[in-house]
Amino acid sequence: MANTASPYGLKPVKRVDGMPYAGATDTFLINPAGFADNIFNGQVVSIDTNGYVTLVTATGADASTNAFPAGTIGVFMGCEYVSTEGQVINSQYYPAGITGVVTAKVVTDPNVVFQAQLDDPGAQAVLGANTFFAASQVDGSGDSVGNTRTGNSTSALDATVQTAAAAFRIVGFASPAGDAKTDVLVKFNPAQHSYLNATGI
Repeated sequence: MANTASPYGLKPVKRVDGMPYAGATDTFLINPAGFADNIFNGQVVSIDTNGYVTLVTATGADASTNAFPAGTIGVFMGCEYVSTEGQVINSQYYPAGITGVVTAKVVTDPNVVFQAQLDDPGAQAVLGANTFFAASQVDGSGDSVGNTRTGNSTSALDATVQTAAAAFRIVGFASPAGDAKTDVLVKFNPAQHSYLNATGI
């Protein structure tokens, strides 16, 4: 049962057609000059106008002022870089400020279904509704929301669902409906994912 607030961002679990998720990711570069914040496993990322992976700060609560940017490509799963000691590091998250060649691993398939936790109970009636991040993936100080010990995001989705356009569609449950902090299954809505919209970066 999901009765404790322990959000973890978005975790890929299967495809929307019912097939298993096989672990596929695509690789992209993070700015070699360094990105100013951590990027945690399970966070939504986009490609910026320079062609580098960056953290999405919008909540996805609508299709206008809070929409994900046009370059949103999926969910960050970690990165690889060479440490100052010359070691190849495969990291669960991107530590802020790492420079040089940093390769981000991103789940880009818009048909992947992700598990996430709502910030309050989600009754059976939330199935088929739209949801979004309960708060930005960065906090009021501009810091990325996550845990540097686990490397995971700590973002939750909003239990106040809607029929209006938003980032994600709820397609199932990963814990019993009505749990205090219900775990749900979601997928990107078309306009919120770069591979399914017609807008370039």
